[in-house]
Amino acid sequence: MSFELPTGAPLAIYVVAATLFILSLGGLADQERAKRAIWYGMAGMLLAVVATIISAGINNFAIVAIMVLVGAVIGTFVARRVEMTGMPQLVAALHSFVGLAAVFIGLNADIELTFVQSYVGAIETLTGFSLQLAKKTAAEIGLLKVEIFLGIFIGAVTFTGSVVAFGKLAGHFDGKPKKLPGGHFWNAAAALVCLVLGFIYLNDGGLWTLILIALLAGAIGWHLIMGIGGADMPVVVSMLNSYSGWAAAAIGFTLGNDLLIVTGALVGSSGAILSYIMCRAMNRHFIGVILGGFGGTGDPISNVEGEQIAIDADGVASALTEADNIIFVPGYGMAVAQAQGAVSELVGKLRRDGKTVRFAIHPVAGRLPGHMNVLLAEAKVPYDIVLEMDEINEDFAATDVVIVVGSNDIVNPSAQDDPHSPIAGMPVLEVWKAKQVFVSKRGQGTGYSGIENPLFYKENTRMFFGDAKESILQVLRFMD
Repeated sequence: MSFELPTGAPLAIYVVAATLFILSLGGLADQERAKRAIWYGMAGMLLAVVATIISAGINNFAIVAIMVLVGAVIGTFVARRVEMTGMPQLVAALHSFVGLAAVFIGLNADIELTFVQSYVGAIETLTGFSLQLAKKTAAEIGLLKVEIFLGIFIGAVTFTGSVVAFGKLAGHFDGKPKKLPGGHFWNAAAALVCLVLGFIYLNDGGLWTLILIALLAGAIGWHLIMGIGGADMPVVVSMLNSYSGWAAAAIGFTLGNDLLIVTGALVGSSGAILSYIMCRAMNRHFIGVILGGFGGTGDPISNVEGEQIAIDADGVASALTEADNIIFVPGYGMAVAQAQGAVSELVGKLRRDGKTVRFAIHPVAGRLPGHMNVLLAEAKVPYDIVLEMDEINEDFAATDVVIVVGSNDIVNPSAQDDPHSPIAGMPVLEVWKAKQVFVSKRGQGTGYSGIENPLFYKENTRMFFGDAKESILQVLRFMD
């Protein structure tokens, strides 16, 4: 059974869907409009899927509908189960699916092209993508092969790279950078071989060249991301997001799908811009992140002078009672402990007591851009007291109390004080300038990058050890 939309209708629906995607992307820049923006994106995707399936003249509509339904059920199940702490690795996993789809579509396009070129029947008997291929000129077929090559290469790199990023974020792989001796040489050599194979494919090399390209590109993606340390993982996730977009755009050209081209370009360009912004926030060069990355073991604790002094909930409560100006600095530890609700409750009490309370958000806090903003919004923290690093960094010197909840690398003074530190030059929140700093941590370990933090040994810093949620709730009980 085949369904066809009226001539021109698919293009009109694609325009509406593309507009919804743009509105969705633009709305995400504002926390108050973000929820509505998500609905725009969902509506646009629904229109895109329906229009694509019906306009393509698919004969197995029932099978496609069942597959879409099964995928929707699985996606809903996974999305409902995943915690906010698992969101970064979920995003990485979804990127891998996009890359794998690009590889499969590219291989299928070549198989279909071979079938059409050997087809002896009348062209009018072909339908869908086969008919599109049959109508192409020799020059258009040559361009199609370039698109297939690019889609498979970028898709394979995205697939394996995203799998590694998922493994590192989920703790299945060591967060330290690992690569073969002469790693850059092997990556370059594999890329060169892929280019040669691509040239062979353009000269009627056959399907085997594409399979080898996919395998080699997959090896490049695996080795490339394995060589990047844990501290750079937020940038890596953003970069892979960009890769998945460009892979989708390349396949959009292959399939002649205008919306896929537009959507892929939106994802690719926005991911690249976000990666650039994050690299600036970390004082990193994008090429340096991709080719090297940091996130090693850092300096041993013996190189840090002083000792960590602990404080209990009663002491923190007393300091907050006497303070007038308070800043909270949330990090990944807050997400792990699911402490955002307790923090929001404490902030509400402090504000009712007439105190000035704000949040300082570093651009790479957590393991995903905007991670902390989403958590705080989920806990009903007012948007107007959540400030970015550039907006609040100068205010720490006039702050009575800073409470660091599960942050480490983004409040590390060695970024400014130690030119030999792996994070030297990285912009950080200057919390140590406040009168008192309380750091809520589970233990005395280092951050995700493995770098020791001298902040914990400063005279005005006290360590508030324990689960962040329970610790904050204890402070609340003492303040009642």
